[in-house]
Formats: sequence, C-alpha cells, structure tokens
Amino acid sequence: MLPVCDPWLTSLAAADVAWATHERADALERRRSQRLAALLAAAAEASPFYRRVLKGRNPARTRLRDLPVVRKSELMARFSDWVTDPRIELEALRAFTADPSRIAEPFLGRYVVWESSGSSGEPGVFVQDASAMAVYDALEALRRPRPQRLERLLDPWYLSETIAFVGATQGHFASTVSTERLRRLNPLLTAHLREVSFLQPTDQLVAELDELAPSVLSTYPSAAVLLAEERLAGRSRLAPKEVWTGGETLSPSMRRFVQAAFACPLVDSYGASEFLALAFECRCGRLHLNSDWAILESVDDKGRPMPPGELGATALLTNLANRVQPLIRYDLGDRVRMLPQPCECGSHLPAIEVQGRCDDTLQLRGAAGRAVRVLPLALSTVLEDDAGLFDFQLEQLGPCELLLHTPMQGSAAEAALSRARSVLTDFLARQGVPSARIRCRCGEPNRVGPGGKVRRVLASGRRPRRTEPALETSHA
Repeated sequence: MLPVCDPWLTSLAAADVAWATHERADALERRRSQRLAALLAAAAEASPFYRRVLKGRNPARTRLRDLPVVRKSELMARFSDWVTDPRIELEALRAFTADPSRIAEPFLGRYVVWESSGSSGEPGVFVQDASAMAVYDALEALRRPRPQRLERLLDPWYLSETIAFVGATQGHFASTVSTERLRRLNPLLTAHLREVSFLQPTDQLVAELDELAPSVLSTYPSAAVLLAEERLAGRSRLAPKEVWTGGETLSPSMRRFVQAAFACPLVDSYGASEFLALAFECRCGRLHLNSDWAILESVDDKGRPMPPGELGATALLTNLANRVQPLIRYDLGDRVRMLPQPCECGSHLPAIEVQGRCDDTLQLRGAAGRAVRVLPLALSTVLEDDAGLFDFQLEQLGPCELLLHTPMQGSAAEAALSRARSVLTDFLARQGVPSARIRCRCGEPNRVGPGGKVRRVLASGRRPRRTEPALETSHA
C-alpha cells in the first residue's frame, strides 16, 4: 500500500510556500490570521474537546491569547474528544505503532501516523492527513537550505547522493516514518536513502557507515559529535559532503567541531512531532520560523508573552496545517527567543533561537577499561520503547554507576523501574559495558537545570541540585 500523498494538494502547497517565502511581514500575518480562523472553525465543528473550549466564540474574531494553554497529557487523556475523525481510536493507534513492519503505512488507508518520545514524561501519537503532509513536504523541499556546491546546482534533488539517516530505525518516530515514506513514494530514492540504527555499539555503527560511505549524513547533534570524534581519532573513514542535524539543541561549539572534523557544511533545522518542519536555517545561520503555517508563542512560566529578545520558559505551538488533531496553544516545552532584529538574509519569516533537548552523551568504563560512549537518545529510546518508562531521569554517578529515578510512586512505579533496570543493563552490556551498576529510585521529582528545563540524561558531574528528598526503592 502506497504511503499517504496527494500530488494535487502537494502541488498547491508547494506553490503557496514558494510564494509566501518572499512575502513581507504584513502579508504573512494576513495568511496566518485567515488560517487561524479556519482552524478554529474546523476544530469547533468537528472536535468535541475544542467545541467546548470555543463555545460562544466567533472563530474569525477570537484572539489566540484568550484561549487556554493545552498540554500533551490533557489531550492524550481526552483523545477521542480531541480528534476530528471519530474513526481514529487511540487503542487501534497504539496497536498500529507497536508493529515496526507498518512504519509509513497509511492508518485507516488515509492517515500518516507517528509517535513522539516521552521527553515531557508523556508519549504522544500524532495523525496527519494528506493536506497536512502536503504542507510539511512543501516546507521541507522548498525552505531547507542547500549548501552552495556545484553538485547542488546540477542535482538539486540529491538523486546522485547517498543519504544516511542515523537514528532509531524501528520505531514510528517522525524522522523514521518520514524517511521510509520518501523511500516508498519514490523508488529512485530506495538505493540512495538509507537508515542506520544508533542503538548498536559505536564500533558497529562506524563500520556500517564506513561501508555505506554516505555523501550526506542526517542525524542528531549528539550523534554528529560522536561520529566526528570517531573521525578525528582515526577510527572512522566517514567523509560526508554535507551534515544535516535536528531534534536536539545544536550549540555553536558543536557546530564548529562537526564542521571542522568533516570539513563540510552543516545545516540545522528545528521540528517536532507536533509540527514536522517548524524552522529552517538561512544562509546566515539563523533559524526562521515557518510562520505562515505555525504560530509559536514564547511565554514565561505563567503563560505571559515574552518580549522579543528574551528567552521564554516554554513555547506554545498552534499548528495551522493539521485539522485532524487540532493543536492550539499547545505547550511544546522548548524555550524560544524571538529575535527582535530583521535577519541579514532578508527573509521576513521571524528569526528565532531555540533551546530544546540537550541531554548528555555518557562516557562509561567498558571491558578492559575501554571508554564506551552512549548517546542520550539511544538510552531514552531503549527506556521508552523496551521498558515503557517515559517519565524519568538518568544520571551518571561514576564510571560504571547510574541512577535512574522517576516521579511515579507505588507498585506500578517499582515494576516499571525493575523492567527499566533489566532492559538498560542488557543494552549497556551489548554496548560493551557489562558491569554497569544501576540504582533506582521512585517518588523523586525530576530535577531541572539552571534554565528550568528537565534534562533526561546527565553525564557525571552534571547532576542538578536536589530540590526535594527522595524515596529510594529496593532496586539499588
């Protein structure tokens, strides 16, 4: 069965995105206002949840800031009232995403489905129709910057390149589903677009990439840094012509390190499971919000708007493309700064800075004292997918000692930690750390860093200050 794709809708979205890319700020605002009114009207008509939220309001005159903030846990708890198609049932979606063989397959014959990680303590499932996918496809195709190389002029669609995506390849995550969907839609890409799992030990990961020899590397910043270290240490022959990153915070020092190691350009992007293509990087290295299709409000911890130039406590997303699962003032959890000055590139799309996920790569002592590095997203994937633990914090206490704790309490929490300890022990043994000691605690709040954001994986010496006493379980 072919993945969800409507060529006509895709053509219309592409024309719209191409035109809007060069519009002025006032024209972009008109598009945004019209799309917001249409979204509110559609949500009020077809979503029981939003029918109650919007009761008595005129969609064309409703101000976004007058609507309540919603969170993932609240929407997932009211899933059947949230979605606009009553045939979409959460239990059926959970069964669908539990089967890796169905990645990129249409759900109910008409929807693209992916799941989010539990980085906020709550996993989510997101459903898109052909109309929303047409918008995402157009934004990805037309606003992703292309390094100014001769090859790009001769081959703008990368048909002569080998692109390797390094990530979690067996889950229904947005990046994995999107990669497989492209492969199925365009058979010409099958041999050129490859997926490589970052759950395997580093030496096996490096060997697979060396054999594949991709000319374009697409991955997360932490994985790009690890692979760059392997290259500089002489353990890898990986030599991409371009590196694409996303999904985590890319610091300036990380960018410089990766670019120097591979001697090639790096292009960053910002997206989420809730909106696949939120922002793209311009030639000046700034992220520009796709504000014609997404509204992002930077707010403080009380939900008040932050002035331009100041970093908010969280960001509220309104997705103007997805009417199947309306997201209106949705707490995204990322910290965003709206830049007050126009960007030198000339774009009128707002320039932003983002502090998203920024967990640590762990360096553990393996067999015979060998240093073993483990990616934070690999650890989170294992704990979430294999152990079903989503609300946690993993801290390194020593060369082979880890502390895994969760705010959950009671027998269910102890059972979840027991599963997680077993799964994590097996995973680390496969990575080359057979003697890891894992202590577990339940009933302990996740600790936040100086910026107020929870970090899931913390390296030795990066442990936040404890704010409340902990109740230690018998799993130590």
